[in-house]
Amino acid sequence: MPELTAAAAAHPNIALIKYWGNRDDALRLPANGSLSMNLGGLETRTRVTFDPALEADHLILNDAVAASGELARVSAFLDTVRQLAGIPHRAGVESWNNFPTGAGIASSAAAFAALSLAASAAAGLDLSEKDLSRLARRGSGSACRSVPGGYVEWLPGSSDLDSYAVSIAPPEHWALADCITVVSAGPKPLGSSQGHRLASSSPFQKARVAGAPRRLAQARRAILSRDFDALAQVIELDSNLMHAVMLTGQPALLYFLPGSIAVMQAVLAWRGEGLPVAYTLDAGPNVHVLCPAAEAESVRQRLARLPGVLRVLVALPGGQARWIHPPA
Repeated sequence: MPELTAAAAAHPNIALIKYWGNRDDALRLPANGSLSMNLGGLETRTRVTFDPALEADHLILNDAVAASGELARVSAFLDTVRQLAGIPHRAGVESWNNFPTGAGIASSAAAFAALSLAASAAAGLDLSEKDLSRLARRGSGSACRSVPGGYVEWLPGSSDLDSYAVSIAPPEHWALADCITVVSAGPKPLGSSQGHRLASSSPFQKARVAGAPRRLAQARRAILSRDFDALAQVIELDSNLMHAVMLTGQPALLYFLPGSIAVMQAVLAWRGEGLPVAYTLDAGPNVHVLCPAAEAESVRQRLARLPGVLRVLVALPGGQARWIHPPA
């Protein structure tokens, strides 16, 4: 039997309304709905080859052999694909990022979105966008949001069948920029998968989840009406609430570094002076500073001068995950 090969690329995304905590850890069914923007220019490229000659799965990340834990997570995901396709073959997976991995820039979201497309195609499956999003969710919850394009909402659903992401607006709907302010390029001490399991230990999680539908509606309206001030208020509140849950869980998770605090304080000061900027942080120390695309270069320069800032990446709204032909 010939090798079955396919390749795909996907963007990371920045959660504007956060996903933190699961109703079902195995299926990654979220405690609440969430909303994000894909990050154009940043991407993961992944090639998958199912090969009858292989005795075990292999994983290469950024040209290096992956750690055993990373391989185990990918193998478990490939088991789902093998079951859907009815094939027994082991696979070789090669994946490359053009942005820091494991540092709170949604590397797992891009990785599993790309892996979903590449693995399903290599296995001979022809899945709809909805089903690709459902499949990606099984690898990393936020990966379901990197399958559709532009501004994306994850519908929490009630089961595996109805928990998936949809685009609420294409990338060209609103020219926002995410100035990703890198204060640490290394991996975070605790990954998001472990962190989600701690969410319920915080006394604030129940209140955060209860208010999430209201914040989600506010953010959705702000995006559809291109209201930056309204978006700024709700995304900062939502980010602060998620990190409050992290700080008050058992054990506490403190992702902020001194540079993170410096950036957040500067953003608040600049907005008070009339500059349209807002911050949000995922599970990591790096700060995503949103602004209109026309202000991006000015904001990038300001951020680059702040203490603790290593570099600033600028991303505009990105499109949907895509297959790469040929799979080289």
